[in-house]
Amino acid sequence: MYGVVLAAGRGTRMRPLTDRRPKPLLPVGDRSLLAGVLDACLPVVDEFVIVTGYRGAAIEDAIGDSYAGAPVNYVEQADPAGTAHAVLQAKGIVDDDFLVVNGDVVIEESLPRSLAEADGTAIAVTEVEDPRSYGVVSLADDGGTTDDAATHESTGAEHPTLETIVEKPADPPTNLANVGCYAFEADAFDALEATGESERGEFELTETLEILLDRGTGISVVEYDGRWLDVGRPWELLEATEAVLEDLSGRVDGEVAADATLDGEVLVEAGARVHSGVTIEGPAIVRSGAEVGPNAYVRGSTVIGPDVRVGHAVEVKNSVVMAGSAVGHLAYVGDSVIDREVNFGAGTVVANLRHDDATVRMTVKGERVDTGRRKLGVVLGEGVKTGIDTNLNAGVVLGVEETTDPGETVTRDRR
Repeated sequence: MYGVVLAAGRGTRMRPLTDRRPKPLLPVGDRSLLAGVLDACLPVVDEFVIVTGYRGAAIEDAIGDSYAGAPVNYVEQADPAGTAHAVLQAKGIVDDDFLVVNGDVVIEESLPRSLAEADGTAIAVTEVEDPRSYGVVSLADDGGTTDDAATHESTGAEHPTLETIVEKPADPPTNLANVGCYAFEADAFDALEATGESERGEFELTETLEILLDRGTGISVVEYDGRWLDVGRPWELLEATEAVLEDLSGRVDGEVAADATLDGEVLVEAGARVHSGVTIEGPAIVRSGAEVGPNAYVRGSTVIGPDVRVGHAVEVKNSVVMAGSAVGHLAYVGDSVIDREVNFGAGTVVANLRHDDATVRMTVKGERVDTGRRKLGVVLGEGVKTGIDTNLNAGVVLGVEETTDPGETVTRDRR
């Protein structure tokens, strides 16, 4: 079976983290979003086709021509014209049954496995409290979509079958949300080619499914109750990290000073150093080449990325600090996402809680959005530099290579 992984999008809602990298390469735990998806698919996928677009060369460099022994092919979607259009780019390679999975989500192995075992065309759904922001799936009352017994048999008796999908309805008919993961048979490319342009100006897989239904194809509905996180906005990278680190098993492969304290599940990778007087409360990962301390405090679902420097008496809480960044002495970083090669001047402090105790708001694509998080710090783009004793207010976003003055208090975004 093939795995067609969609990784072409620009990820504009995730800016500035995606200004210099494709969103599927953002780190979650000790690997990228894309690598996590490939890992989840490996038990049932023999060969991958990754559909690239924005900064596709970076994806090819990161993954290579094979992944854990499975061949990897690349096709380009130069024009971001929708999910059906993206899958259609794989037509020249795929000649067998295939899965379609987004490359920027967090899922468990059980999802692709269940789709593969559905035996035929299938769509994955999950129950959500408020499905109005999703494609909402209705099930066929009779367990099938046609009177063709052979078609019903091909969908597998253990699954209900699809009746309709309605995109973002004001009055949802069910609470079953489309996860965006599918199984198709090789002849589905004919329906993909017949897919028309939607009202949004895109060629969408939901329309392809409607075409298959009209042609009498039974489509199994696989109900999935495992982890599914659509990582679309910066603070959702924190949520994804928190979820992935729930499964972390601690291990020390690097150097840890005799008087350092590791409490809970802490992974110290080979080549990492934890200096004297450091306390790390897991779940936390200190990646290869990183140095922590002396006398630093790291806690709460935190990833200290490759070659990061966390200085004397620094506290890092529930944050992602990406490769090559440096957090100078006497700094505080809380509930924040720090991109690559960021430099915190000594004494820089992040505020992660509003005085009125309300949830923190953040600007996404020019609109103020309630993140739903009571505690949320900052998002700093690649190469940001803060002057000593800078104060960064909760919800502030600094774009690529922005700077602050010594002693400055920053209360508004800089892009």
